[in-house]
Amino acid sequence: MPRLETNFQSPSSSLHLYDKDHEIRKDTDTLVYALGGLGEVGKNMYCIEHAEEIIIIDAGVKFPEENILGVDYVIPEYTYLIRNQHKIKGLLITHGHEDHIGGIPFLLRAIPNIDFKIYGTRFALCLIEKKLEEHRVSRNCELIEINQESRVDTKYFHIGFFNTVHSIPDTLGILVNTPNGRIVSTGDFKFDLTPVGNNSDYQVMAYMGQIGVTLLLSDSTNSAIKDFSVSEKKVAQTVLNTMKRTTGRLIISTFASNVHRVQQILESAELCGRKVCIFGRSMENVVEIGRKLGHIHVPESLFVDPTEINNLPPEKVCLLCTGSQGEPLAALSRIANGTHRYISIIPGDTVVFSSNPIPGNAYSVNKVVDRLVRIGANVITNSVLNSLHTTGHASQQEQLLMLQLIKPKYFMPMHGEYKMLKMHAKTGMETGIPEENIFICSNGDVVVLRDGQAIQTNARVQTDAIYVDGNDASGVATAVLKDRKILADNGMVAVLVTIDSRYNKILCRPSIVSRGFVYLKENQQLLKDGELLVYEALRKKMMMKTTFGELKNTIRNTLEPYFYQQTHRSPIIIPVVLNHRAALNYKRPIANQ
Repeated sequence: MPRLETNFQSPSSSLHLYDKDHEIRKDTDTLVYALGGLGEVGKNMYCIEHAEEIIIIDAGVKFPEENILGVDYVIPEYTYLIRNQHKIKGLLITHGHEDHIGGIPFLLRAIPNIDFKIYGTRFALCLIEKKLEEHRVSRNCELIEINQESRVDTKYFHIGFFNTVHSIPDTLGILVNTPNGRIVSTGDFKFDLTPVGNNSDYQVMAYMGQIGVTLLLSDSTNSAIKDFSVSEKKVAQTVLNTMKRTTGRLIISTFASNVHRVQQILESAELCGRKVCIFGRSMENVVEIGRKLGHIHVPESLFVDPTEINNLPPEKVCLLCTGSQGEPLAALSRIANGTHRYISIIPGDTVVFSSNPIPGNAYSVNKVVDRLVRIGANVITNSVLNSLHTTGHASQQEQLLMLQLIKPKYFMPMHGEYKMLKMHAKTGMETGIPEENIFICSNGDVVVLRDGQAIQTNARVQTDAIYVDGNDASGVATAVLKDRKILADNGMVAVLVTIDSRYNKILCRPSIVSRGFVYLKENQQLLKDGELLVYEALRKKMMMKTTFGELKNTIRNTLEPYFYQQTHRSPIIIPVVLNHRAALNYKRPIANQ
């Protein structure tokens, strides 16, 4: 059972934050703030700070929308943690989903010289170790395995854990005893009355509510859904029935991290006499880890090598793969595109999506479904007519149950877009929590705990979204993203100008090269007129002393309004000024002759 402290000690240290309405008591207040996860779904990162100690709950990423070009991940800004890295006492992981552990390699790169501890369940730590290997991050931190019976103690924080149910094994809620009150973070959770795997610790939650919880941070993702979520046991029965009815090859795509779902699919295949072949690196990794830790228990003889598939009768084959969200490089997308190394769709194949599209992924999923149907596959997706998938997040009824069990004095909805936080706040008021005791915060907002009371202040911790291109944790600048957007929408124009700085002359008419701006064959006159405009503007500019920078600005200032007037488009204009005198310093002013 999580440790429940009843006597709180006051520390004495300094804190560098200031609220314009109330000065924060630097040595006695406890601060709660999020660097990610508020006003968005993903990149969860929550911090609790007291004097010279900070504990972090989760360090996740968010996957970008399709219109953010070239961006692989979105992570929180770590500036505040870098400045206060000496205070960090530990990173607590609630579970192993990417939006809770995906940022760990970037966090370790940002603060490489600190030796802090990462606490997580056995399954989460296995995923973290794989992730650090993939990112080639040297592990300068200690990984410590925890469970619902574990305790973590620092000078000011006394931390316990309790079991929850989610769509991944080994998920925990966290209780943090602070000098100013008790804080409970649910992590991502749901209530499943017939779960696969561990059950929720209802008695522990009720006991915490009886003893008294000052502030509750609770998952808001499904706050708009009213009814209880479908049980995993019901999904298992639907998967089995679907497999029994299917006469040809069966291809099933689901979330690799949903180990219990993967186990159910493998058990159904065994019952139906089908051999299983796994495609997708993440699925292979999870099955390997799941079997090693005992979450997946099927015989080795169930699995076959990809080269053996074509030697088996279609009704004896089950393919388990990644790509349920329409990811372009995932196994199912490559199968749909006909580019997979081993698998091609045969008319009569059945493809089952044991998932729902994550918000923002519906278009990609629909494209994959359309391609599969076009080449002859029978596609079955989750709908009201079947139960091929269930969520891992609490609905309104489950959120109500959590609120009734914990009975917090103050409530801070977390992990959700603003509308989700707002609806969760309304649910909290239905349980009797006063509106003034509910805090709808943004990333960086600070809630202060003081002598068992909570205050939403105007103080802020520096935070922003950092766009990661590849493994570059330094982030992609906003200006770079703006340029990429312009290139995608309006294209590029390069202007080549050759001059002789000795005589301040343009040696030939400027040349304009267009890429992605206009169709050249139909717009020759537009580009020729642009070249003449640039020539005249430069000729006038070079009648007096000037620099290469001024010449480039003249080219941009001449062409930008002209192109917009003619086409209502604003391409990126790249001036290239070539000096006939090769030995001339590039930045040397051009003398007027």
